[in-house]
Amino acid sequence: MWFVYIIECEKNSLYTGITNDLERRYEQHKRGTGAKFTRAFGAKKIVYHERYRSKSKALRREAEIKSWPRAEKLALIAKSLPKKRRS
Repeated sequence: MWFVYIIECEKNSLYTGITNDLERRYEQHKRGTGAKFTRAFGAKKIVYHERYRSKSKALRREAEIKSWPRAEKLALIAKSLPKKRRS
């Protein structure tokens, strides 16, 4: 199983990546041993992820998301959040 994920970093920047072990990779980002971007900007939390059966599909999706402007990434994240119930 492969994951495409988005991490919120310090100063509200976003990092998109892929992995076959989401927890391990996030811990690497938090320790500063992940990607150069998260070493520079710190990793606060995973705000989005998707699952794929193949690495090639995950790589294509990662490239697609990375090409998007910030607003489009934020819209994707917002769509994945649970809806708030009205009382």
